[in-house]
Amino acid sequence: QVQLVESGGGLVQAGGSLRLSCATSERTLSSDAVGWFRQVPRKEREFVAAIRRTGGTTYYADFVKGRFTISRDNAKNTVYLQMNSLKPEDTADYYCAADYNIVTTPTYRYWGQGTQVTVSS
Repeated sequence: QVQLVESGGGLVQAGGSLRLSCATSERTLSSDAVGWFRQVPRKEREFVAAIRRTGGTTYYADFVKGRFTISRDNAKNTVYLQMNSLKPEDTADYYCAADYNIVTTPTYRYWGQGTQVTVSS
């Protein structure tokens, strides 16, 4: 079974940084795509970034380009989201998701439980 567990969320001041982790149960060198999404109350879950587990091709939403970096460690079956220059509007619940193809809609096959990120002014 594919399982995803997010960690690393917390409270940070504007301009600060957080590093989120997504630990998976998928095999090493899997070709599956892993994406990060975020959601605030009464809004749809929105795409943040994604990466291929093999090849390392990355994709970013426009609103995080230059601030967030997605990376992977296949040996640890872990995908990271380094978030720098955080803004209050980045406050949300962040989810990782896995599928065999990268898409920017929240339609991935597998989802983690989420981790909360709060950015204070």
